[in-house]
Amino acid sequence: MHKKLIVANWKMNPNTLQEARKIFHAIKRQAERLIEVETVICPPFIFLQGLRQLSPTRRCVLGAQDVFWENSLIGDRVMSGAYTGEISPRMLRISGVRYVIVGHSERRAFCETDEIVSRKMHAALAEGIRPILCVGESERDKEGEYLHFIKKEIKNSLAGIPRKYLSQIVIAYEPIWAVGPKAERADTPDELFEMVILIRKIIGELFGRKIATMTPILYGGSVNETNAGEFLKKGGVAGLLVGRASLSHRVFGGILKTANRL
Repeated sequence: MHKKLIVANWKMNPNTLQEARKIFHAIKRQAERLIEVETVICPPFIFLQGLRQLSPTRRCVLGAQDVFWENSLIGDRVMSGAYTGEISPRMLRISGVRYVIVGHSERRAFCETDEIVSRKMHAALAEGIRPILCVGESERDKEGEYLHFIKKEIKNSLAGIPRKYLSQIVIAYEPIWAVGPKAERADTPDELFEMVILIRKIIGELFGRKIATMTPILYGGSVNETNAGEFLKKGGVAGLLVGRASLSHRVFGGILKTANRL
């Protein structure tokens, strides 16, 4: 039996390292007791080093919310290009990052294309960091065009990934209409189960049935302590990508405990 993978995306929160340490420490204390769950905390970049000093464990690891597609240094040679404001995959690895969110809808809203997402996937994998590829439609149209959109997003984002890296990829299905404070609603477990089947079918067409079966698929979108269990039991997912609910160690701890029981 595989462990459930529960990922906390703190987004642009909290405001200070002191607050970040307090939340992280409380979550880590709970996560360390749960043997059936791997917990990933993705704070803002500026908190990574400070949280690394709290000694993440095998059951509670650090993740990042984004990554650039180049490293600035190879040995002592500086690569061409000045990437002001970017964070390289090597920087993340050195900071203790094990996972990185790639292609989140909020990044795609800043004109991040599938091609850019694909380059970030390649860069993270080459540096030994597991990418969590986010995919999801902005609306569910009656004609089913959103199904073609999801297929295109997955196919383009995974373009050219060497077969040796496929076992390291995680996919997070996060419908845009279910994300954020203005979310229409959360997905339902039954609707989610259908999307998980579709995503596995797409991966199977691209890489074969074995890869499709082994690829962890997470759900994100208005996940909270109340609905987490139903998504995990009936939705067919291997874990959850949790946004604002992950900033409360009590609420997020409840989600972790639910995942551990299942």
